[in-house]
Amino acid sequence: MKVSCGTDIIEIDRIKQSIEDMGETFLNRVFTRKEIDYCESRKKQKYQHYAARFAAKEATFKAISGILNDKYSITWKDIEIANDNQGRPVVSLYGIKQEERIENIDISISHCKNYAVANVVVLYKW
Repeated sequence: MKVSCGTDIIEIDRIKQSIEDMGETFLNRVFTRKEIDYCESRKKQKYQHYAARFAAKEATFKAISGILNDKYSITWKDIEIANDNQGRPVVSLYGIKQEERIENIDISISHCKNYAVANVVVLYKW
């Protein structure tokens, strides 16, 4: 069994500025439609939720990078952060062939006024 982890922290203002500067171009490059719909539904706190999902994607990439090789790359949208029925964040991977080597992914996300942070732990089948 192998365990891998990834952590990321980001300033919420950096994500807010990117969204304000690049608008839909930034949003559509980084986030899935499901993620955009969720964040936009958060109204006044939408930038905190965008930043939290951004940090979660970065943390996920760091945690799974050990199974990726030079011939294989992933995009921002290959990693989707959603919520289960209890509101707990979950990670879905799309188009990542090595995904069958992953037993489980656990994620924790938090944010405050200025920062968003995410921690991801991956349990591999081997």
